[in-house]
Amino acid sequence: MKVLYAEDERQLSVAVTEILKMEGFEVTAVYDGEEALDALSKDYFDAVILDIMMPKKDGIEVLKAMRDRGDHTGVMMLTAKATVDDRVSGLSEGADDYLAKPFAMKEMVARLNSLIRRNNAYRYSVVSCANIVLDSNTCELKSDKGSLRLNNTEAELLSFFIRNIGRNYTAQQINEQMWNGKENPEKAELYVYYLKNKLRQIHSDVNIAISDDSYSLKEEAV
Repeated sequence: MKVLYAEDERQLSVAVTEILKMEGFEVTAVYDGEEALDALSKDYFDAVILDIMMPKKDGIEVLKAMRDRGDHTGVMMLTAKATVDDRVSGLSEGADDYLAKPFAMKEMVARLNSLIRRNNAYRYSVVSCANIVLDSNTCELKSDKGSLRLNNTEAELLSFFIRNIGRNYTAQQINEQMWNGKENPEKAELYVYYLKNKLRQIHSDVNIAISDDSYSLKEEAV
């Protein structure tokens, strides 16, 4: 499970990162809000931990930017100020959980696991983008102009692209993200073309763009 941890207190960051790694998390540590947004634009994470008090952009600003661009990754906010107003500010911008400093690592790990479970349950049920809606339980793909049923692999791949719209992935990166590197990258290439055809069939407003051996879901120009 991949976690982005944004915390400007370096010693605390090192200590928390090491414990999370021992608990089985893959952690990317950044130290200010701009670094956090840059990391989020380049990679996919199962959860994000944001300290509110950070330089350049604070945690609330990072959270707002995430939600404004359609990133619904689960977010846990950290703060040394455990006031009601502080909690309300984060939750009103779309935070999923809150943890006040100082905190016990057992509580953080438990909350993080719970956050990822909830986020995955939401993420893999119904997802939407532009004029399409995918129900991952039934594999039904709908637009305002038609509908069809995908197979399980097609639905899984389209869900991945919708959750990461605009980001470029090679076939090997898709293989690693979706199938833990256990499949042949040609599988991703094959299903990309299947999906492109099916998106065309229902007159989707999004398409899978192919450039320099990488793939990304993008909205069609009107």
